[in-house]
Amino acid sequence: MNNTTTPFTTTLSPSGVLANGPITWDDATWILTSAFIIFTMQSGFGLLEAGVVSSKNEVNIMVKNVVDIVFGGLTYWAYGFGFSFGEDPGTNPFCGIGYFFVDSSDENMGIVFSTFVFQLSFATTATTIVSGCMAERTKLLGYMLFSFLNTVVYCFPAHWVWGSKGFLKELGSVDFAGSGVVHLVGGSSGLIASILLKPRIGRYDHGTEPLPMCSPANAIVGTFMLWWGWLAFNCGSTFGISGGKWQLAAKAAVTTLMASTGGGCAGVVLSFIFKHRKFDVGYLINSVLGSLVSITASCALVRPWESIIIGMIGAILTIGCTKLLDVIHVDDPVGAVAVHGASGIWGLLAVGLFVEKDPIEDLTGGLSGLFHGGGWYLLGVQTLSAVCEIAWSGLTTFIMLFIIMKTIGLRMDPEEERLGADLVEHNIGARMSDSVLFSPRRDPASKHIRPATASGSDDNSASMTSLRSNQSLFKKRKVKPEVKGIENISMICQDDV
Repeated sequence: MNNTTTPFTTTLSPSGVLANGPITWDDATWILTSAFIIFTMQSGFGLLEAGVVSSKNEVNIMVKNVVDIVFGGLTYWAYGFGFSFGEDPGTNPFCGIGYFFVDSSDENMGIVFSTFVFQLSFATTATTIVSGCMAERTKLLGYMLFSFLNTVVYCFPAHWVWGSKGFLKELGSVDFAGSGVVHLVGGSSGLIASILLKPRIGRYDHGTEPLPMCSPANAIVGTFMLWWGWLAFNCGSTFGISGGKWQLAAKAAVTTLMASTGGGCAGVVLSFIFKHRKFDVGYLINSVLGSLVSITASCALVRPWESIIIGMIGAILTIGCTKLLDVIHVDDPVGAVAVHGASGIWGLLAVGLFVEKDPIEDLTGGLSGLFHGGGWYLLGVQTLSAVCEIAWSGLTTFIMLFIIMKTIGLRMDPEEERLGADLVEHNIGARMSDSVLFSPRRDPASKHIRPATASGSDDNSASMTSLRSNQSLFKKRKVKPEVKGIENISMICQDDV
């Protein structure tokens, strides 16, 4: 029995590997398995973000990761995939036409559905990046609308680089697994969101040092899940294992791991130097993730020793960008702008420096990077790609968020932000009928606020604030505060600064 489908002349692969070749059953298994693993990266993003934010917002940030899939997946099925990979009459260098409300029953059904599932994972990742930048101060309803619309931000750059008629693809742009299309687009959107939302209440009142993590252990577990998913992200972009594609997948696995080890080493050294011989969890997490973003565009096209250099530079840029954003008071709670934005730019430029001609699948179209005698052309095209993706994602994100801000609202009210999104959005924590909440207490020896003591504590240093002072909150929520004893308090609401 022949295990190949009918050959077709369309290119649906995210890396262009499939230029006119048939897809085997083995390829389809590889594509779908990779997509399923990439989908689990949502768990990693959720755990990482929930571990970094304050405890009063950890459930809310997990919910936003669910929202990204629910609403983002619906719109990507309706029109996102079509604008990215449609090939009906009317398809042009800017966008594709066709495959709207994805369905297929002809001989191309397998490749269409496989590509859709794979690309859906990429699209939801681009939106999830933004959720971290908007954490702890965004209304869930406003975020839901943004998640519903954000497919527009991703689907057009995907066509430019990966679509059969995309103008950047025609120029020779190379982005094997999405340093630009996924990560730079998401990071640029996150930057605009952070600027529009402004910093969290009290974020920079005591300096620019990062706030304490709610759960560093959860953040590290989330990093491991992302690390695992990144292997599928990069290796799966070969879009099969038949022919010479399995060799590219193996190479991508090695360079992905080596880049992350280089980035991790850089993060440890930087933390040792700048954190006074301490090993900061945030430095380690962001340096590893930044290095992974950096290698994503070139993972199948560079040598292992080159990937280490790419990863180390990506980590340094990530840590430096994180510091710079805090200095200028751009509040990005999880460091997503630095990880995905700065490292995304570097990942695209690294292609123009380090890649060699690909003799297996001709992924570079015969072009080489500057360091391999290819001249400046590829570096110039990669720079153009970065500029186009930043401009598009920044502009469209600004328009969407501005409209949301002026209609249903985007930023939480100050009293809601102080109480935390877990309570005001999900009714998780102290009951709205409780009369008092323990406020946090200051540690005289620290710039930061320590959590208050547990419910029923006799510690007189913990002040109690009546919920009656938040009349505007109750009025909006249509909840009438009742006077009850402090024994009914179910959770302390921490007003983290």
